[in-house]
Amino acid sequence: MKLSEILVVVKGGGELGSGVAHKLFRSGFKVCILERERPTVERRMVSYASAIFFGEFEVEGVKAKRARDVDEAIEILESREAIPVLIDPEWSSLRRLKPMVVVDAIMAKRNLGTKIDEAPLVIGLGPGFRAGGNVHVVIETLRGHNLGRIIESGCTEKDTGEPEPIMGYTFERILYSPSDGVLKIVKDIGEFVRGGETVCMVDGLNVAAKLSGVVRGLLMDGMRVRKGQKIGEIDPRGKKEYVYTISDRARAVAGGVLEAILSRFRDEIYLDS
Repeated sequence: MKLSEILVVVKGGGELGSGVAHKLFRSGFKVCILERERPTVERRMVSYASAIFFGEFEVEGVKAKRARDVDEAIEILESREAIPVLIDPEWSSLRRLKPMVVVDAIMAKRNLGTKIDEAPLVIGLGPGFRAGGNVHVVIETLRGHNLGRIIESGCTEKDTGEPEPIMGYTFERILYSPSDGVLKIVKDIGEFVRGGETVCMVDGLNVAAKLSGVVRGLLMDGMRVRKGQKIGEIDPRGKKEYVYTISDRARAVAGGVLEAILSRFRDEIYLDS
């Protein structure tokens, strides 16, 4: 089969799912993303889930378009011009799309229902999956020596519960909601803030940065949030360009997914002439 005829469906258009979709699209695969109606993505500038809100969204030269239904998603796929993003939280479109590969990139730290029979190759990202059980392979998403590694039997390392360290900062970088309510943005993604400065508000309560840096991630304005929910993060490196480019972690995980696909179908795939 031609590589360009292989359809990969990615569940979840957040940071890691978008990194996977970007690499696979650039590599010549057909890619479709399935999302919820109101995606809760913080790293919106590198997440194709943003197409749900804006109709179209581009990350590093690759565009995604919101599809109204499966028919339009198929039209976008055939055009080869963009990645369709379809609202389908139940994944019912899989029956019509008939993908060769399904990638669960929801990053819920548990399996929300993905099954090994959804496609000839089903890949899970991070904790919650068992290779040879509910998926064929799992990709390690925890930073460290094994990041991006393909696991063909068993599970990934357990979630540490600790945010990614940047310049030694972990929990200090993270913004949490002080109450249930609606989020109102004061400083948006890409803006510089100083420690103690208000980044957003939830029902009139200030959410301040604990350290200085660039707002790296923040949920959409008007999003309803829960008390204690992670709603954003600060990058103390202060480099604005990092906000708009795919992270090293996402690229490593995407590389693992690409390797897993090529390994599985290596005797069946040929490049277009």
